[in-house]
Formats: sequence, structure tokens, C-alpha cells
Amino acid sequence: MPAKDIYHATVIQALIADGWTITDDPFYIAYGGRELYIDIGAEKVTIAAERGHEKIAVEIKSFLKPSPVSDLQEAVGQYEIYRTVLKELEPQRQIYLAVPKRVYEGIFSERFGQLIISSIGINIIVFDEQLQRIIRWIN
Repeated sequence: MPAKDIYHATVIQALIADGWTITDDPFYIAYGGRELYIDIGAEKVTIAAERGHEKIAVEIKSFLKPSPVSDLQEAVGQYEIYRTVLKELEPQRQIYLAVPKRVYEGIFSERFGQLIISSIGINIIVFDEQLQRIIRWIN
């Protein structure tokens, strides 16, 4: 079982405050003999949640490495793998990348980050780590 991200509890509280029910912590999927927790590494966690007919899987990223580009590369790679497998196994479930406000206001707001987000079509949840609230949903 992967280690939990430093913002794991924060994102859970933010989702609950936004009206979601946590259904899986972490969200486990298996495909082709491989097991995924949408939670790879010490600071990457995904939780699955439901609200009405909507089902989501959330990959939490801290972006704590010295290079935000390196963090973005890792996040995009994971996001794409998870989205591909979810499309096959649970096409009704949307995947989101949850990032702290400082990350969104940093590399994600730069021209470079905007190009990557829009070209790949990444769904993003921006959360305030102090208030433990979601401040923006980007689809």
C-alpha cells in the first residue's frame, strides 16, 4: 500500500466540505495483471468519491521537489496512466489532479503549465491547504 501524501487529510476534508462522500481510500484498480492504487510513491494518494451520479478519482500531488517541471512530468505521467485504465474499467469515473493553490498559482498559471494542462486535458482540483477547502474545479 502506498504512503499517503502530506495533503491527504486536507483533500479528504475539502471533498467532504464540498458535499462528496469518500468511498475508497485509496482507490484500487487492477488491469492486465497489474495493480494500481492511483497512489504511486510516498506523496501520491488518490481517493475515490461520489456525489449523486458523479464518480471521481483524485490524485493528490504536493509538488515539493526542487524542480516544478519534474513534478509536473511525474504528475502528468501518472494522470495519463490512471485516466487510460479508468476509461477501460470505469468510464463513468472522472480523474482529477488535486494541487495546492500555491502550485496552481505557480507552474500551472505559467504559459508552460497552461499549455500542458490544455493540451492534455487535465481535470484539476485546486485546494487551499490552510482552509482545507476546494477553491476551484477545472474541467
